[in-house]
Amino acid sequence: MKFMNYQRTVAAVLCAVILVVGPVGNAADLKTIMADPDWIGAPVEAAWWQLDDGGYFYRAKRAGSTLRDTFAMTGAGDPVVVSASQLARSDGPNPRVHSASGLAVSIHAGAVVLRDLNKKTHRVLFAGTTPASRPQFSPAGDAVFFQADQRWWRVDLASGGVGALTPLVFEEAPHAISEDGLAQDQLRLFATLERERLAQQVQFDQSVEQAQAMTSGVTPWYLGADHQLVNSALSPNGRWSLVSVTAATADNNKADKMPHYVTRSGYVDVEDVRRLVGRESPKSQALWLLDMHNRQRYELSMAALPGIDLDPLADLKGAQDIPVHDAENPRPVSFERLIWHDQGADAVVQVHAIDNKDRWTLRLTAETRELNLIEHLHDPAWINWQFNDVGWIPGGDQIWWLSEASGYSHLYATRGDGVVMQHSQGEFEVTDVAWLPDGESALVLSNRAHPTQYDVYRLNAASQKMVRLTELKGVEGFSLHPTGTQALVLFSETYRPTQAVVVDLVNGDLSSQTDTINDAYSVIDWQNPEFVAIPSRHGVEKPIWSKFYPAQGDFEGLRPIVMFVHGAGYTQNTHHKFPYYFREQMFHNLLTERGYHVLDMDYRASRGYGRDWRTAIYRQMGTPELEDLIDGVQWLVEKHGGDPNRVGVYGGSYGGFMAFMALFKAPEIFTAGAALRPVTDWRHYNDSYTANILNTPAVDPEAHHRSSPIEFVEGYEGALLISHGMLDDNVFYKDSVRLVQRLIELEKEHWELASYPLEPHGYVHPESWLDQYRRILKLFESELRGAQ
Repeated sequence: MKFMNYQRTVAAVLCAVILVVGPVGNAADLKTIMADPDWIGAPVEAAWWQLDDGGYFYRAKRAGSTLRDTFAMTGAGDPVVVSASQLARSDGPNPRVHSASGLAVSIHAGAVVLRDLNKKTHRVLFAGTTPASRPQFSPAGDAVFFQADQRWWRVDLASGGVGALTPLVFEEAPHAISEDGLAQDQLRLFATLERERLAQQVQFDQSVEQAQAMTSGVTPWYLGADHQLVNSALSPNGRWSLVSVTAATADNNKADKMPHYVTRSGYVDVEDVRRLVGRESPKSQALWLLDMHNRQRYELSMAALPGIDLDPLADLKGAQDIPVHDAENPRPVSFERLIWHDQGADAVVQVHAIDNKDRWTLRLTAETRELNLIEHLHDPAWINWQFNDVGWIPGGDQIWWLSEASGYSHLYATRGDGVVMQHSQGEFEVTDVAWLPDGESALVLSNRAHPTQYDVYRLNAASQKMVRLTELKGVEGFSLHPTGTQALVLFSETYRPTQAVVVDLVNGDLSSQTDTINDAYSVIDWQNPEFVAIPSRHGVEKPIWSKFYPAQGDFEGLRPIVMFVHGAGYTQNTHHKFPYYFREQMFHNLLTERGYHVLDMDYRASRGYGRDWRTAIYRQMGTPELEDLIDGVQWLVEKHGGDPNRVGVYGGSYGGFMAFMALFKAPEIFTAGAALRPVTDWRHYNDSYTANILNTPAVDPEAHHRSSPIEFVEGYEGALLISHGMLDDNVFYKDSVRLVQRLIELEKEHWELASYPLEPHGYVHPESWLDQYRRILKLFESELRGAQ
């Protein structure tokens, strides 16, 4: 049974469409909503401690410009723009602290800077043409190591001397003699070839002498041309280096193409963009331990990892006649984190299977090259790309990590005897771990109080007790002061972009809070959403947490419904923070002023609700999410007078994908929809995202078929707007073009494609935002509000 007749008369459409751009009730007009967000006020983009007086710097965008300004916040005074001379004497974010000496090192503007926390002195250790990164102290605190120009360097703090460590060169040594027997015979038989080789040897020796003069006598270490560097981690004592490498094979996978139609030259430019799922799978990696003193290289074997010889996709591969991994052909892996203990003797190595169904955390003892398994996490769906943090607890040799082993992200650690302890537990998530200097407690970010509320908690390792330190509800991140007495917190509110505030960890007091919001925005009486728990009718025990914007004003009869679907799949939009979809939120105010109910759901796949919630979409993207959206519609109909015959849906990216699935698979419920920058065929999306959830098309063609809207266009009956930026290098414009061709071939009506020649995935021009949302408003006004 159809809930409405889609054949509109021209007169009805013309009467229903309301395109005036002007204030309606308390809501801002559409042009203002879609304008450059400078009118709202610049959010605090980053904030970091200054270690001389306890104040902090923060960065915010300059109005009407792409430039960013840095401001200083000290005490209760107003923020002050930081001068160039002040910046030259400032600390960078995320300092590394050597507790015994009271020194802190950080990177500021690409330079390595040292701060004495006791004397408050400041010193630039290195400032080169190439930005430095990854600073760390030697165990004794008498030297600092850092990376620059893809090399490791050492600064002696007593003399100030800077010296390069052994450069790792992934080439054959210029004078190397092949071990091949045929090549040896050539040199033995032909004196001319031997003389040429000797000449090359002399030339190489001269170049080495020159290199030694420039780099304190350090000669390159040639590691061969068969591999290429992925990552390296230098031990704090400078003795050892962990190096992950891949085979240096040619990449023959074909990149996709993206034309630029509007160009300065007037000619069409064509850009190479990413490859498609299954055609850009990560390369297998190997892990080397390098003895930098003796120039010995050791390859660390992963053959003993539990499950490395078992293929989780064996059944699917068997159906497609694809070889499976076994003991003779173990699963390929990558090395995601290489973290040395601050004394440089041991390291934590985190290993991920390329198929992303297993994660192993190992402890390496460098002297013996022994690898000990600390944790093995297996997920039949996929290991979360969040919650992989790992490190060393200060003041000892215990390892901590985050894991979803219990179904939620929680903090784990080893005891002195190697026993694993779970330090937090419950149906909530723990992230952003920062250990206090004593190593007895850690600050964490958690939604323990409520799935939608994020605050800073202190977690005591021994008692496993969590104490809520803030009640801001919308904490986005924090930075612990090296003394462990304060935290610099970034937070936001539903209609308040990100701000910074200092939290006293002893008494919980807040101080030095920023306020960057403009009056023109803050004086508007915005509608606060209601946080509601919508029951599932599809066998799911937990509610679907959602933001509900009820219709405002005096309206008679049933209310038209608009369902907003957030993007990314794995993200959370039902929270108390300033949303990524802030324009959409203001647009929802405009809709409610016109009599619509608007519902924004954290459907299954969303972040914040545990492992089972996010993996419900494994091998069936678009199915559980659509069930949740339908439950939301029914809740509005039963509880709030929503009109079942007037239901619209819209969203961007993943939200656009879901708008298609709603219109194509449930046309009896969803009347009209707008699919913005939508995925239409998962076989054309990227590998790093898609292969986790649907596997690759070669291995799991059925999962891609059942999850791609282009396979279900036959079901479309409503009214549809497709909107896409033509410079989208995330979800390609061709996604929409291919679906349009299906609409044409199936002779479908009541659809339009709006193309934006200069827009990437996230639109950057206010004119495009305005045009897009004028079309969305027109669609809903004509198909929903005008259909009474």
